[in-house]
Parts: sequence; C-alpha cells; structure tokens
Amino acid sequence: MNSLHQWAEKGERPLWPNGYPGDEIEGAPSPSIRAFPPPGKPNGASVIVCPGGGYQALADHEAYPIAQWLNGLGITGFVLNYRLSPHFHHPSMLQDAALAIRTVRAHAVEWGLSPDRIGILGFSAGGHLASTIATHFDQGDPHSGDIILRASSRPDMAILIYPVISLISEHTHYGSRENLLGLNPAPDIAESLSAERQVTAETPPIFLVHGADDTAVPVENSLALAMALSRSKVPFELHIYEQGEHGFGLGKGVPFVNDWTGRCERWMAERGFLAPRTAA
Repeated sequence: MNSLHQWAEKGERPLWPNGYPGDEIEGAPSPSIRAFPPPGKPNGASVIVCPGGGYQALADHEAYPIAQWLNGLGITGFVLNYRLSPHFHHPSMLQDAALAIRTVRAHAVEWGLSPDRIGILGFSAGGHLASTIATHFDQGDPHSGDIILRASSRPDMAILIYPVISLISEHTHYGSRENLLGLNPAPDIAESLSAERQVTAETPPIFLVHGADDTAVPVENSLALAMALSRSKVPFELHIYEQGEHGFGLGKGVPFVNDWTGRCERWMAERGFLAPRTAA
C-alpha cells in the first residue's frame, strides 16, 4: 500500500493540523480534507472537490459521489470540507481552498501524483470558491520552513458547475454573498471576489456547466465568467442546458443535463488529466 492510500485510510484529515488562521471558535467544525485515490495506481491527476451549500452547509451529493466519479477516470479526488458561516466568513474559505491545493502539490511526488495536474471542482457556492482560488492564487512563500506553504496555490484547471460567480451584479446569489461577506459588504471586497472581474491571462483553463432555467443561481453568472475568459484568451468550455434546475450534481437520471460528465471527461482528456502518469 502506497503512502497516498495510507493517508486516505485515515479518513478525514485536519486541513490545518496546527490550527487555522484566526481565533479558534468553540463548537465550530474544523476544516478537513479527505483523499479518495482510485483502486490500484492513480494516473497522477488529482481534483479537489468543493461541495455547494450557500457557504452555510456542504451538499452530500456534491461531495463523495463526485470523488468516486473521478476515481472511475483514474483521478485522485480530494473532498474539501471548508469553513462555513455563521462561524466563519471571508477569507477563511479561500484560505482553506488555497491550503488544500498547496497540500496536494507539496506531497505530489510522495503520493505518486503530478504537481502540474491539480484541478479544482466546485458546485454552486463551492463553484464560487473554486473560481475565487482560480483568480486569487499565489506562488507560495519560498522562504517558509513549511514545504506546504512553499507550494503554489494555483489550480491547473477548474470545473465549475452552476457556480455563483458575481457578488456585485443583480444575478448574484444573495444568500451565498451574505454568508461569505455579511449583510453589507464593502463594494471593493465584493468586486474582488467576483471572478468575472478578476480574470487575467494567468487564470487556468475552466469548464463551465449551467442550466438556463436555474432560478437559484442565474445562468448569467457562468455567461459573465465565460465572456471574461474569452477577453483574456483563457481556454474555456461552456455548456448551457435549456433545462437544468439548480443542484443536479452528477445529473444521473436527470434529463438534458445527464451528459455533462461525459463532456467534462473529454475536456479533461484534452487537458491531459486522463493520461497515465509518466515517470519523473
């Protein structure tokens, strides 16, 4: 059994074993991460999964079933239990997403993974979190004595399913914004966390899925991000389904949207995420 499987066998692992930034809050769940390596030898690619839930809960059907789907493709999944409202607000969630990517990248060689094939996948508010780290990453602290903190937090690609994107437009999901930033967030903070305003040429490739009839998180969120990616010439693929109400998850048995995973598989294959791991 390799070290990745040994790490995974321990189940949920504290994301911040020495304590997260800020004050400890009594009764608040601590952020954690759980690894789901595929049976046998992983292909080297990995994806960190951020379930949705409006920044106040984590949807079960957008967590472990997603890691299991990734396993079927040879990809190692990591489910991130990030911090939530009402105990936590920004930047706690972003700190958790960044550390999750750094952790996987810092241990990639040890775990038989590729440090340059680490993706992030998020649904709804988890999609907002994934889009935020895709536009707010850094290259790590080269002077840190911690190998994890020395690693980059940039994902190599992002998959966003019915994501919350904008926190400043009329199409925002106000519940997610309130849970993340409070009732009256400063306009500059809300804009900085609206991914359609933060895309640059360094933003990683992004795959987007949304239902045109989504009444919880309007499709305009994905459209706005797609337009920003196009302007910056960032590779992306966008799938808008005529019918696809919010929260369909993998879409199994759901008409119209049940083929998004197949489309995503082909896109990941084009990006090298389904290729066998090559020897170093």
